[in-house]
Amino acid sequence: MKDYLPNSDPLYDRVISALETVRPYLQVDGGDCQLIGITKDMVVDVKLLGACGSCPMSTLTLRAGVEQAIKKAIPEIARVEQV
Repeated sequence: MKDYLPNSDPLYDRVISALETVRPYLQVDGGDCQLIGITKDMVVDVKLLGACGSCPMSTLTLRAGVEQAIKKAIPEIARVEQV
């Protein structure tokens, strides 16, 4: 079990807002993403759902789409990982 920041941390709202900006693009292709947690070393764990979970391009989607949107909105985030 990873050591995540508490759900009450204001970073969660900021990450969720950033995810909302990319969610429509994922949903168009039958996918979605879910925030799992944020670690104390500023790593955001997300789960790609639906078509995104099994897509061979999911790593590219994660890096170029989801991670860039989150890091642009919240520069202190180190990286985004798929769990």
